[in-house]
Amino acid sequence: MLVLGVISDTLLYLCFALLIGSFLLYLVPAGKRPDIHVPKGVLMAATGGIAIFSFIPVLSLILHLYQDIGLSQTTQSVLFTFEVGKAWIFTYLISNILFIFIVWFDYRKKQLYAYVGIFFTVVLILALGYSSHATSIVEWKGFLTHTSHFTAISVWVGILIIVSWFSKDHSNWLRFLKWFTPVAMVCFTVTIISGLILMSVVTDFKDYTNAWMIPYGQALLIKHLLIVPLLVYATMNSLLIKNKLRSDENFNPKPWTKTESVVILLIFSATAAMGQQSPPHETLVTDTSVSKLFKIFYQGEFQPGMTVQLILNTTSVSLIILSVLFLVLALFTLIKKAPAMLSFCMSILFVLSSYLSLIISIQ
Repeated sequence: MLVLGVISDTLLYLCFALLIGSFLLYLVPAGKRPDIHVPKGVLMAATGGIAIFSFIPVLSLILHLYQDIGLSQTTQSVLFTFEVGKAWIFTYLISNILFIFIVWFDYRKKQLYAYVGIFFTVVLILALGYSSHATSIVEWKGFLTHTSHFTAISVWVGILIIVSWFSKDHSNWLRFLKWFTPVAMVCFTVTIISGLILMSVVTDFKDYTNAWMIPYGQALLIKHLLIVPLLVYATMNSLLIKNKLRSDENFNPKPWTKTESVVILLIFSATAAMGQQSPPHETLVTDTSVSKLFKIFYQGEFQPGMTVQLILNTTSVSLIILSVLFLVLALFTLIKKAPAMLSFCMSILFVLSSYLSLIISIQ
């Protein structure tokens, strides 16, 4: 169920991004964005995906409990008495309404229909926030923080994915960047602030490095490392590409935004992995709960109750220098118009070398 949960959560986040990104872009005048075409089938699949993928946590809970009182009674109990079950029923109903709306009304021709689509998508985001782990811990604070965090990510990522993969060309790209860059900056700021608040709910900041010993902390570390190349791509797409387009009208920025969207998909996967693991405040670090990935790369001998302290050594410093080099090369590939895939490979190597440098520094 762990792998299934990670995959389903990743696809769930992608479905939300596709929906809100599409509806938002169809509100923007055609002269201020590339010419996009999002087939109805894509949004129908995304809406159906939300109904299906959001059921996986409910199914996991049912399978965990059914042996005590039977499958039928457990299913009824989870759906009608557990918050996660009631939230899914609401999600399923709204998803069906949105699905029918997409079939009957053409959101590509009337802005009113795009507004209605956004409304239903936001309602689904609220339902997701209501069933979140943060809401179960700190109620309204968790609900508001999780909802704002997920909404900001969906808006930023959704717009980026749609223009990257569903635009017919790169016309009006400078006009698009003129309004998208500040939107992305606001979304990123909201994401960081709300993300820190959410992290404080499950992890004491002073125990951040200690959390690396468990699977949740490993996923959190990888997610944070992936954010660094994401920032590099965001900077490239907002500043360097603007200059490229001004000097060369034939320059195609889409491969770079596609690369950025793939990095974001990896961040979605890391976030999904976190959602499938017990957070630090609920986990006692023992031989059975320690991360297998941590034990593979940790140079010392793991002891239950140990604390993580970082002490630089020759190997870790060398890896840090190497990671910085990979990041510089990722930028250099754009300047020299090298294939975007090469830049993506440099980003992955940055994450790998940075990860190893930190784990090797643990004493």
